[in-house]
Amino acid sequence: MAQEDIGRKVELAWLAAFYGGLLTARQREAIALHCEEDLSLGEIAQEMGISRQAVHETISRAAQKLFDMEDSLGAAARFRRMETGLTRCRDALRAGDQAGALSLLEEMLREEQQDSRAGAEG
Repeated sequence: MAQEDIGRKVELAWLAAFYGGLLTARQREAIALHCEEDLSLGEIAQEMGISRQAVHETISRAAQKLFDMEDSLGAAARFRRMETGLTRCRDALRAGDQAGALSLLEEMLREEQQDSRAGAEG
């Protein structure tokens, strides 16, 4: 499997964790079997009792919906930024760099406020 395909599956699984509740039950199942179980289209078709073409269409529609939701809401990207910032802050505190940790927290707050303002204006 190409690295690009693996990256796409990881991204789809990540987005499904945030927005999966907005997919249909069939879409959630197909995405889970495709991304988490790494089943082929044929294996998914057999598991779900539908054609390979129907599996392909279901996954494609679900993926498009997930990417559209992220483009609109940005929750997954925001979570990643916050997680990275908090990890960096924790590391600074462990190293005894309170000033660095405070600077990181202030930077994160500024970014969050900018995101909030941009969302309110958009």
